[in-house]
Amino acid sequence: MTAKPRNIDFTISTGNVFADLGFAEPDTELVKADLVHAIATVIEQRDMTQVEAADLMGIKQPNVSLLLRGRTENYSVGRLITLLNRLGHDVIIAHREKPVSQRVGRTRVRLMKAAVGTVA
Repeated sequence: MTAKPRNIDFTISTGNVFADLGFAEPDTELVKADLVHAIATVIEQRDMTQVEAADLMGIKQPNVSLLLRGRTENYSVGRLITLLNRLGHDVIIAHREKPVSQRVGRTRVRLMKAAVGTVA
């Protein structure tokens, strides 16, 4: 017996789930999500409790819990950068000209490995 082909509706992603879902500021939401992911990674790698992380970041434990669950509405990008700094991480902001194939510029957050023996 041969299976009948099915018509399945789908939408190709823009590459930003927040844009796909219709958020008002999708690029900002994506940057905030990336920063929270970085914060969560640091906390996990250091095997910290939420209380320990809260103490280092200067916020209350329930706010750490909210952040780790993706609740970023009370935080600006700048504030999230400050929290990452308080966890002992540098945040480097760089820019470059966008590719011709891209309609508008984008913002991305990435973890960079520390270069051994580098002097800033």
